[in-house]
Amino acid sequence: MKRMGSVIGLKPADIAEYKRLHAAVWPGVLAKIADCNIRNYSIFLKEPENLLFAYFEYHGTDFAADSAKMAEDPVTQDWWKICGPMQEPLATRKDGEWWASMEEVFHTP
Repeated sequence: MKRMGSVIGLKPADIAEYKRLHAAVWPGVLAKIADCNIRNYSIFLKEPENLLFAYFEYHGTDFAADSAKMAEDPVTQDWWKICGPMQEPLATRKDGEWWASMEEVFHTP
């Protein structure tokens, strides 16, 4: 299992809608997350900076393949079409990233 964290901005005008959507995530999106070996997934919002922090645990053996499988899912693609325009990727993210990955520097079991 690998713990993973990432961050992205959220447009201030979209905060209420983003919260509303995530209070009732589509069942197909949740099923695909589980199918891609992701568990214990949480998203936190820090206001007034409007930063979203995501944490999840990856229980698979090939994160790139599972990420590609998720990206190919039509229901997930529809979800991203709604949520993506609300987000503001960080200028400092790595090439190919939407959410900027973070380095784990501390963990206590």
